[in-house]
Amino acid sequence: MATPDFIRALRASIDHQPLWLPGVTALVFDDDGRVLLGRRSDTGKWSVIGGIPEPGEQPAACAVREVFEETAVTCVPERVVLVQALKPVTYPNGDVCQYMDITLRCRAVGGEARVNDDESLEVGWFPVDALPDLNEFCLFRIKQATSDGPTWFDPAVIG
Repeated sequence: MATPDFIRALRASIDHQPLWLPGVTALVFDDDGRVLLGRRSDTGKWSVIGGIPEPGEQPAACAVREVFEETAVTCVPERVVLVQALKPVTYPNGDVCQYMDITLRCRAVGGEARVNDDESLEVGWFPVDALPDLNEFCLFRIKQATSDGPTWFDPAVIG
């Protein structure tokens, strides 16, 4: 995943100190109910599409931008699936980040799925009952996006 310029500028000042960032995950479905996934170039693993909003960018606009940048698919956000503070991540260079993930369900409205930048090795559409090997982060979001339930919030903090 490419590091946005505004984060590089922050890192020049704060070094490896923890950085709290927004993150947006876009679960894009086509008319056949298949979900769009990308095989990441940094890990070689299949994953959902997502990224970091630019300063002032709305989460839905970020989802549309990230999906197009990574896959050449045009989408329309439909609803918020979940909002979750994730655990801190330490990157190989020592940078520490913690993300507030906003996951959106989106509908594909155009484009042909293809690798559109250097963040993916492959992209493709997958039936929900025939997914490639995915981590729990991805599987949970797909499950929530395919349910008719309300937006998911961590039940441990709702009381």
